[in-house]
Amino acid sequence: MGSGVRRRDGECAARYRAAPMNKTAPSLADIRDAAARIAPHAHVTPVLRSRSLDALAGCALHFKCENLQRAGAFKFRGACNAVWSLAGEAAMHGVVTHSSGNHGAALALAAATRGIPAHVVVPEGAVRSKLAAIESYGATLHACAPTMAAREAAAEAVRLATGATLIHPYTDPRVIAGQGTAALELLTEVGRLDALIAPVGGGGLVSGCAIVAHGLDPGLAVHAAEPEGAADTWESLRRGERVTDLVPATIADGLRGIIGAINFRILREHRVDVLPVTDDEIVAAMRLLWERLKLIIEPSSATVLAAILRHRERFAGRRVGVILSGGNVDLAALPFGA
Repeated sequence: MGSGVRRRDGECAARYRAAPMNKTAPSLADIRDAAARIAPHAHVTPVLRSRSLDALAGCALHFKCENLQRAGAFKFRGACNAVWSLAGEAAMHGVVTHSSGNHGAALALAAATRGIPAHVVVPEGAVRSKLAAIESYGATLHACAPTMAAREAAAEAVRLATGATLIHPYTDPRVIAGQGTAALELLTEVGRLDALIAPVGGGGLVSGCAIVAHGLDPGLAVHAAEPEGAADTWESLRRGERVTDLVPATIADGLRGIIGAINFRILREHRVDVLPVTDDEIVAAMRLLWERLKLIIEPSSATVLAAILRHRERFAGRRVGVILSGGNVDLAALPFGA
């Protein structure tokens, strides 16, 4: 961690339990409210096209560039909505979360826009550039072991000690509503689509997108791109129950989270089609997007193009909305060969 940064070590303890909260899925109206709430703070990100990528994929691709969002990822939408949804008294105690990077940075920045404290539990081994972003927004960092149990226990310990409100990276309905605003903006700008695809890790983004998509057009096909090395969502939907014991192994560090319970229910209800991709396919798609769109995007973002190219038959001849989730890549560790 950088000098001058406030840091504490979180300890994993089985006695900690998450704070109770409402786990009702947000509605399209909630997402419209979120769009109005975050409007003073979040960017309306551009939608880009590429004739060469259209030709390669055999469909018309509309790229929603959330890599150009504040804090470099769509995560700012959900964090901002959650922070600005808090009542004044609760907000005074600040917010806490656990995150490998993007959500932590987003929550730290969102808290800064409201002038309240932010605490972020970070697992050992997180991408250095993402930790630097969290540091730069002034959050208090709390280190823990690189397991979901350790992350959740440490976050709960901080919540109990500080009175901060837990803002979960993807199971909080306020976060899901905020993430859904990306799809709302995309569909408002481009009009009718045949399909929409977003990456899936914990499921906050694609859950919000599915609610928007089917709220506006029940016939719109919604897909989720997932690394084969972290395919708990694919396996969970196949089995009809959440798979929580998978140990992720993928270059897409932003997609290593286990699908949340509320997110799993939303994906099942909206019949979201999960498309697995390999890390090699992710790296190839990432390079294509850098070359053709001239955008810096991270591996998690590249999963969507990788899925379209691997599963061409599902998208052939269609108008496809593509959510590029973020651009917080470690420039010192690019995966491209010579």
